[in-house]
Amino acid sequence: MASEVDICNLALGHIGDAATVSSINPPEGSAQAEHCSRFYPVARDALLELHSWGFATKRVNLASLGSAWPEWQYCYAVPNDALNLLAVLPPLATDDYSEGITWMYSQTGAALAAGGIYQPQPFNYETLDDGTLVIYTNQENAMLRYTAYVTDTTVFSPLFVSTLSWYLASMLAGPVIKGEAGAAEAKRCMAQAQLMLGKATVSDSNQRRTTIAQNTPWMTGR
Repeated sequence: MASEVDICNLALGHIGDAATVSSINPPEGSAQAEHCSRFYPVARDALLELHSWGFATKRVNLASLGSAWPEWQYCYAVPNDALNLLAVLPPLATDDYSEGITWMYSQTGAALAAGGIYQPQPFNYETLDDGTLVIYTNQENAMLRYTAYVTDTTVFSPLFVSTLSWYLASMLAGPVIKGEAGAAEAKRCMAQAQLMLGKATVSDSNQRRTTIAQNTPWMTGR
């Protein structure tokens, strides 16, 4: 698996810089290492926020903060490592659609799912006066599915690594190459990053399967 240094050296290679870095935390002393140390976490976190990556998705039971605004029954603390809030769920939810599914059988014996409930609940993500990040919702004992800040590169998928290297290259091009040439190279690298992002998100999404049970009128009325 690629390390942070590997990803930085890939990015430098994308912009044609022959230098290699051996450390970015702390930076080894070269200009390239200084730039990588500054831009790598920015590029990584921005890319993590652009998609609900499977390797960065977590579920936790939220810590209650007691009373909330009149329009919301409950207030919860946001996890410290939360980057992108995806869904507020009932505490025993196994996925977004599973709760409440019952099975019926047609005259031919085929199994039919009925009564499937889409479980994610309405919520607001806000900041209190003291800076505390909170979630307001009407879900009691809520569970949160979210994208977390992930710094461990060993869990990154190969396509995520490739996308990150191009995204980082787009940030490094200006400081390393400078001038109009640097701006043009940054634009080229960003185009490559967007291309790789499309491939990476498709691959990541293909590794999940969700069964959606439709609650049809003719079945519920029987």
